[in-house]
Amino acid sequence: MDWSREWKPLAAIIAVFIACYYLPVEWLQQAPRVENALWESLYLVKWYAQEHVILCLIPAFFIAGAVGVFVSQASVMKYLGPKANKFLAYGVASVSGSILAVCSCTILPLFAGIYRMGAGLGPASAFLYSGPAINILAIVLTGAVLGPSMGIARAVGAVSFAIVIGVCMHFFFRREELEKSEAAAAMPEPEVSRPLWQNALYFASMVGILVFANWGQSSEPTGVWHLIYQMKWPISGALALALAVILVTWFNVNKWRMLLAGLPVLLLALVFPQYPSLAFVAGAIGLSVLTATSDDEDGELPEWFETTWDFAKKILPLLFWGVLIAGALLGRPGHEALIPSEWIAQMVGGNSLQANLFASVVGAFMYFATLTEVPILQGLIGSGMGQGPALALLLAGPALSLPNMLVIRSVIGTKKTVVFVVLVIIMATISGLIYGSLFTL
Repeated sequence: MDWSREWKPLAAIIAVFIACYYLPVEWLQQAPRVENALWESLYLVKWYAQEHVILCLIPAFFIAGAVGVFVSQASVMKYLGPKANKFLAYGVASVSGSILAVCSCTILPLFAGIYRMGAGLGPASAFLYSGPAINILAIVLTGAVLGPSMGIARAVGAVSFAIVIGVCMHFFFRREELEKSEAAAAMPEPEVSRPLWQNALYFASMVGILVFANWGQSSEPTGVWHLIYQMKWPISGALALALAVILVTWFNVNKWRMLLAGLPVLLLALVFPQYPSLAFVAGAIGLSVLTATSDDEDGELPEWFETTWDFAKKILPLLFWGVLIAGALLGRPGHEALIPSEWIAQMVGGNSLQANLFASVVGAFMYFATLTEVPILQGLIGSGMGQGPALALLLAGPALSLPNMLVIRSVIGTKKTVVFVVLVIIMATISGLIYGSLFTL
């Protein structure tokens, strides 16, 4: 037996055995905070499943699968690879969040898709940070609730963060990037099966569904944002219809099979308009069946389903455990878990290095759903949180979370994940210190 390979499983078994042997069940039974933390982890998992898996992750998985099938590796390398035009690559990656209203977990399938297709580590890291950080809805809400200066600081900080973090990641791992660029040089020119504008409309319809299905309610009862919120499901339905037409017209999906798949969606939308997620689930199931059982000559549609499923089965378990752990440690917004909220409020008062660093670390590990960070911060500021630490948490929190880190590690490895997380925490801390100093002058 080769013990050089077996010592890790053996060590894990021994560690689990010792933990079980000395498990302090009696003490845990008498500790209400521990029991409450367990309940909070389950509540957070339930909330995450209800609010994010169906409307956020499922469309993101399909988009990531489509990137892997319908976007050639040579094309990704040309525009986002190590030898791509840096201004174009980082410029596009750093503002992507203004289009994608997603959280730190929803961006993961999209990041994994472009990275595995050959995107450079720098642009891919910029995209990974910017996706949830530069959400235009969240920035507008930040300015409305926490003040224009905080909203502007968040927008400027998020864009500059994405670029700086991407450049630093490229610099720290430039040897690996050099090898990737050499491999790209040997790639043949991609064969184009359909015009670029057709693929662009295909992806635009799916991204549109992702954005509008998750459009959050505005704090104001009137205005453009509120109007879009009122129309989010008709807009999402129109985009779904456009996607169906595109698949039939350009991807050779049988129109009768498409009609059969779309009939349950239409019926659920008409019979249960108060539960739009039912029609959404039916649409996702119909698309899965259509692609998985397609008999197109090129085999693109079955490959699309297989790639989508591959992302889902690798990412979802990691997210599940990550959300459980985050819930046990920090709980849901407004609910206590193992770490008392008053400890956090006490640690982030003023504008010291310790306060900004603590806010950055807590923000990096805590899970924030899209737009929820603003009311949470409003409460913390009311409890004595300084303006600098508030910005630090805003810049570190939405872009990272413990579930997010676990998945990033599975894509780019432990070393790159640690560097990425440390860069976010350091830059958030520095930004908080600078903003806090200016704000108090």
